[in-house]
Amino acid sequence: MRILVAPDCFGGTLTAREAAEAIAAGWRRGAPGDELAIRPLADGGPGFVEVLAVALGGTVRRSEVTGPLGEPVTAEWLTVPGDDGDTAYLEAAQACGLHLVPGRDPASAVRATSRGVGELIAAARDAGARRVVIGLGGSACTDGGAGMLAALGAVPVDVAGRVLADGGAALRDCAALAGEAALGDLILVAASDVEHPLLGEHGAAHVFGPQKGADAAAVAALDAALTVWADVLATATGRDVRAVPSAGAAGGLGAGLLALGASVESGAELVRRLTGLDDALNAADLAVTGEGSFDWQSLRGKLVTAVARGAAERGLPCLVLAGQVSVGRREAAAAGVERSYAVAEHAGSVDAAFADPAGTLTALAADVARQWSTG
Repeated sequence: MRILVAPDCFGGTLTAREAAEAIAAGWRRGAPGDELAIRPLADGGPGFVEVLAVALGGTVRRSEVTGPLGEPVTAEWLTVPGDDGDTAYLEAAQACGLHLVPGRDPASAVRATSRGVGELIAAARDAGARRVVIGLGGSACTDGGAGMLAALGAVPVDVAGRVLADGGAALRDCAALAGEAALGDLILVAASDVEHPLLGEHGAAHVFGPQKGADAAAVAALDAALTVWADVLATATGRDVRAVPSAGAAGGLGAGLLALGASVESGAELVRRLTGLDDALNAADLAVTGEGSFDWQSLRGKLVTAVARGAAERGLPCLVLAGQVSVGRREAAAAGVERSYAVAEHAGSVDAAFADPAGTLTALAADVARQWSTG
């Protein structure tokens, strides 16, 4: 059999490349006669730059930018030459990712900033990029892109003209933007990993705030502050983006980019196109994908659904190997997933899976290969 191994990263435990290697090692153990094609993927979140650098070549650059809590961090980004100028690929998580805030709590959730993303965009602009694609996902902030805009020159201020502190909570006092974002002729593209709006029960604060450390009070405060921020963005830019799909991506960073005139593209579909996933699917008999948690959010624009959809279009079975699985079989089947398997269940517990993420994923893949291989 020809097996396509095409996972996303597994939360903060395995990169997409590491996950692909672990699955491949297990599959070779369980079905040594099968032919494997290994394609680590990303949907705009962590691993976006690494995956595209492997697929596209280009030049990987490094910039020191402001991290989510104000500390300096080093972020990698990619430039790829083209007939109409260079395209820069940035990853928001490298500047403001969850992994950069290991001790997340309500205090960090309300003050985390996307400022570093704006600094990366400025670095790409200054390097002569014509087009900038920003991968959204895995962020620690819920500031609606306010930090990003401030870094580009559009600074949030209160009614007295005082510059606001960084972080989503401070936006409750926002009255206007002082200055304009210095973009020049840049074309912006937001590569989103989700389709959530900015506000409300399906918005950035309510859906993603808790995983960033926000408690119920912090979630309510952030959603209220983002409501104020949406009004300011609409007044300042003439674009009311609060209900636009993907405005809530990366803590509302999507909203900030949309307000700047960015177009939105599914990060998973963009990676699918740029990495030649369709050609790999054409040559496969079975697709194996995966991620840290296969849950209801996975069905709203995440990478595994792009792989499953591509497999279904070709009549191929698609399997999901995930750290944890909470999607029902009927919902998974509707998304094109034939079967899903949980590492935690196979290993006996979540703690066991976390203790040896690569080893337990390899063991699961070996068992799954024995079940599915016909070689």
